[in-house]
Amino acid sequence: MAGVAALAVCSVPFRGFAAVIAPRFPIRAEPLPLTDVRLRPSDYATAVEVNRDYLLSLSADRFLHNFRKYAGLEPKAPIYGGWESDTIAGHTLGHYITALVLVWQQTGDAECRTRADYIVSELALCQSRREDGYVGALGRKNAQGAIVDGREVFDEVRQGRIKSGGFDLNGSWAPLYTVHKTFAGLLDVHQAWGNELALKVAIGLAGYFEGVFSALDDAQMQEMLGCEYGGLNESYAELYARTGDVRWLKVSERLYDRRVLDPLVAQEDKLANFHANTQIPKIIGLARIHELTGKEAPGRAARFFWDRVTNHHSYVIGGNADREYFFEPDQIALHVTESTCEHCNTYNMLKLTRKLYSWQPDAALFDYYERAHLNHVMSAQNPATGGFTYMTPLMSGTARGYSEPGGEEFWCCVGSGMESHAKHGESIFWAGNDPAGGDTLFVNLYIPATAQWKKKGVGLTLDTEYPFKPEVKLTLDAVKQGAFTLALRIPAWANGRGAITVNGVPVPQRTANGYAMIERRWKKGDVIALNLPLDLRLESAPGSEDLVAVVRGPMVMAADLGPAEMEWTAVEPAMVGSDLLAGFRPQVSDRPRYLAQGVIRPGNLTFVPFYSQYDRRSAVYFKRFSESGWKQEEASFLAEQARQKDIAARSIDVMHLGEMQPERDHKLTSDISYPVSYRGRNGRDARSGGFFEFTMKVKPGPLVLQASYWGDERLRKFDILVDGTKIGTQTLDHDKPGKFFDVDYPVPEAVTRGKSTVQVRVVPHDRNSAGPVFGMRMVTAKK
Repeated sequence: MAGVAALAVCSVPFRGFAAVIAPRFPIRAEPLPLTDVRLRPSDYATAVEVNRDYLLSLSADRFLHNFRKYAGLEPKAPIYGGWESDTIAGHTLGHYITALVLVWQQTGDAECRTRADYIVSELALCQSRREDGYVGALGRKNAQGAIVDGREVFDEVRQGRIKSGGFDLNGSWAPLYTVHKTFAGLLDVHQAWGNELALKVAIGLAGYFEGVFSALDDAQMQEMLGCEYGGLNESYAELYARTGDVRWLKVSERLYDRRVLDPLVAQEDKLANFHANTQIPKIIGLARIHELTGKEAPGRAARFFWDRVTNHHSYVIGGNADREYFFEPDQIALHVTESTCEHCNTYNMLKLTRKLYSWQPDAALFDYYERAHLNHVMSAQNPATGGFTYMTPLMSGTARGYSEPGGEEFWCCVGSGMESHAKHGESIFWAGNDPAGGDTLFVNLYIPATAQWKKKGVGLTLDTEYPFKPEVKLTLDAVKQGAFTLALRIPAWANGRGAITVNGVPVPQRTANGYAMIERRWKKGDVIALNLPLDLRLESAPGSEDLVAVVRGPMVMAADLGPAEMEWTAVEPAMVGSDLLAGFRPQVSDRPRYLAQGVIRPGNLTFVPFYSQYDRRSAVYFKRFSESGWKQEEASFLAEQARQKDIAARSIDVMHLGEMQPERDHKLTSDISYPVSYRGRNGRDARSGGFFEFTMKVKPGPLVLQASYWGDERLRKFDILVDGTKIGTQTLDHDKPGKFFDVDYPVPEAVTRGKSTVQVRVVPHDRNSAGPVFGMRMVTAKK
């Protein structure tokens, strides 16, 4: 690819935080309580209201179905479908409890508090019937394939019988992950309004699992921790903080997955090929342990992890991971797909960011927070329906998939979505004390809101249309103790160009850790105005200077490619020219809107805020070329078309794996095998112990079975058979990074002689997966 050397691309990484602390700068900070912040009209306020309506439309009794059933009580309502009818049942209830708590804190809605208390009372009843402290809804599959009470999983674990493939433990889907969600919900109810019954249930649950874990030696513990366990270490640490009972801290510190966490303590980035969201809650737990014990290693690991993920593993919208997994650092350019940015990852990264910030305020942390909150979290809820995304795809032309609120799609990201859109006011304002005892009010997010800083008797209103418009106004509605420092975050992308006035007059200020800090004795009616530049810029994707995204202030802009309900089959758009931003013309609109003229191939496109493309298809990343480079790209495209035309001419039969009708037409049968979709192509895999098999047409003469694979798959081995004869063993292990590739398997003529069809069978080796295979075709051999 020929780049454009003359084009300056502004890429603003999230600088390493806490490098320097200015004199008299707060070492600690905490957010103003969510109960003291109220959102004013904005997209954020709309998201909270839509989410509140969604939460109240759900049935607590349906979520409680299995809790009651497995405790020997009659369920009050039928169980929900989707994941809640699988062995991971119960994970949503924990999120739901927390979301109810947050909505009550954010809005004061009494029904949310009443419902959360009701759920706690039901869990307490179920726990009392169990008699050993356990309470849960998770299941496990027995030998007959039926889902039964999952507590027997932990009976087996206690005996040292542990079998896990990473997401399953003794026939149950991530059971400790599910337990953590219940645990966390109970602790949130207790913290919010002192519900002592919630703490009692949490202590009973903690005691049960303390007994399970105490039966395991270190090797068995590590084997068990190979299965996703959420942030269970954080919950035990938090229980220690609430009760002062050191036994819970000991359990928390034992919930330590050495394979993942030891390298982070050693400041080594070995995240590639780890499931992303499995790891982030573990780091949040380490951060909490550091807070409670002062031990340096857990805190060091948390800081290192944050820096690596935000600066080396994150997309322009702030999300991370492809197909849920981390890949090698600084390789975003090779992973722009329809399976990017699982919402749960960002939900947890924002929780980690808040923790690190509380240790030492630094604007770099909130530069990341703002980017991810605005562009990823806000795109993950459709305000028209209240549905949530699982992935937020960044591949050009890919539509977002939202859960159906009236349906029963309770993915993990539905649960984290319930929480994310219950609390948009939680991180706007923070308060801290400097070493000399002075108070500081930090304004970290420019979201319309009112707030009460009760310590100083300050009431304030933040009024703005940012990030659509550059002006931010902060009015002090009440002031009892007027001497304090006001710290306004100046984002790194502003390059220090934030203009500030108080009551219309420029004022003296100092800068520290990314903040403009104004020290004075404030009075009621003071108006602070901030103006931030919202210029367009290009940001390169890590891994390629010639793959760029358009950003305006903190907001990622996207080319609008049309409605989601219309299939998009056009050529992926690219940018061509030496001064790309000169082609962007602002359009009259209440939201930022630009027409890019003469710099997009194959034609002009309109750019709008990415997050608002709920029911639209988008392009975010663009390959950029000089005029001569674009001509070379066209030539390569034509050559590939010629290759495909030759293959089509020699094809006898084509199997489009992962597509319903072709699989029916070819009489596909399978076991432990699943359809997949990746980078716009459908395929199918088979897991250990499974297979898939289908019929293909043949004709006399030398034939070749051609299979398509993605070149960045993790290690896997499998066999390919034709009518029982093995014609190839395939190993995939990052063979062709960043591209699909084809493999030809010659078919012995003796296998096809006298036949019009054959059976193609794909079988993984033991403890391996097969594929995914993104299509197969039977072709005549080249002469």
